[in-house]
Amino acid sequence: MEDWVREMAAELKKRYGPVEVKRNGSNYYLYRVSSVYDREKGRARKVSGQYLGKLTRNGLEPKKRAVVRSVFEYGGAMLLWNYMQEILGEIKKFFPDSWREIVALSITRTLRPVPIKYAESAWSRLYLSEEIDASLSPGTIASKLREIGSDWASQRDFFSKLIRHGSVLFLDLSSIFSESVNLRLAEKGYNKDHLQLKQVNFALLFADGPVMLKTLPGSMRDVKYFSSVVDEFNLTSCTIVTDRGFLSMDAMLRMKEKGINFVQPLRRNSKLIDYSLPMDSMFVYHHRGIRWGKKAVNSMFLYLFEDVKLKGEEQSNLIEMAVNGNNVKVEEKMLGKISVLSSIDTDGEKIYLLYKQREDVDQAFDAMKNELENDKSYLSDDYALRGYFFISFISLYLYYSALSSLRNAGLVGEVSVNELLFNLSRVFFIKYSDGRTGLSEIPKKVEEIVRKIEIGILPKK
Repeated sequence: MEDWVREMAAELKKRYGPVEVKRNGSNYYLYRVSSVYDREKGRARKVSGQYLGKLTRNGLEPKKRAVVRSVFEYGGAMLLWNYMQEILGEIKKFFPDSWREIVALSITRTLRPVPIKYAESAWSRLYLSEEIDASLSPGTIASKLREIGSDWASQRDFFSKLIRHGSVLFLDLSSIFSESVNLRLAEKGYNKDHLQLKQVNFALLFADGPVMLKTLPGSMRDVKYFSSVVDEFNLTSCTIVTDRGFLSMDAMLRMKEKGINFVQPLRRNSKLIDYSLPMDSMFVYHHRGIRWGKKAVNSMFLYLFEDVKLKGEEQSNLIEMAVNGNNVKVEEKMLGKISVLSSIDTDGEKIYLLYKQREDVDQAFDAMKNELENDKSYLSDDYALRGYFFISFISLYLYYSALSSLRNAGLVGEVSVNELLFNLSRVFFIKYSDGRTGLSEIPKKVEEIVRKIEIGILPKK
């Protein structure tokens, strides 16, 4: 390498951070560089990242854009960038060499969940691409996903910052199917469809929004994974709400010892349920009458609820099935009943509301699984998959930040998150030929929505 190249690279390192020079013929090219721990070799290895430009004796010639744009999508991306500020400092702290790509890819996929190979084109349409120098070429993304995915320690530290002391957390486990021979995480395991296919499990901790996401081997069962979560994260004084039959009795007792509260819905055939329990108290949930009762069980509390409307619906369904020749044996005492075991001694309505809030978590899983189904063929190894899950987590965080704004403004019944982002994306940033810049005409509906959600992304008149 010539002396002038070495000296110039040393100067540019002060501006861009770790870099490396690659030679092709008589030309020199500059790339960002980072290191990734290689578990197989037991040492760190260098990874080339974003291409910065060509080195000449006159300086660095920055990479040229394939398309010169004068009109960029503005509103939707700026809304998500506003939400990103809540976690941007932590992303920069734990992923100093990849934060630009994390931000760009997560915002792009929240706005428009295109496959990875089209992410660069989608990003270049956004005004933020003029402000954040991120590279979303397929090669760079593949490298960054592996880099992020191999660094679970940084991911865990990032998630720990989001888990607040004393918060209510919803825990669930789901899976995607994959026959990739390079995914060691893909194993045959239990799934609700009872399919004998290889799968990758993933677990989500959810509060007002997502706070933790982790990939797991496909063969790992719910109870075993939950024990690892309790050991890995400080959940003392938190309340964990799980799915039906998720926790074993040993796990529940262990949580009590650690000072972790829990709300565990029970399956209808659980031996812990006492269907003779008097239900003398009542409340109304979404225009449905609910009766409930409570009793102590093994230093915990059993809550039994009866949804009167649900009971009638289930009785009607059973009669219809019997008339059609499909007799299903269900004990009368179980109809319309929902039972919950908890470490918390409180009013039944509060426990029931926690139980019903799980619906938000189910929606989050559905959204993530749809994205993963589109892209799983491009995830060639475990590290890339883990990195992709982290990007999906950030996108999910932004999505629920937008949903929270709509809720606070009382707009959930009127405007969905997708409608919000679509309407805001009708606001464009324009570069004029005389050097001036400005926004396109702002639709009245967009102005009203922005005013109601109180997010300052548009200029004041």
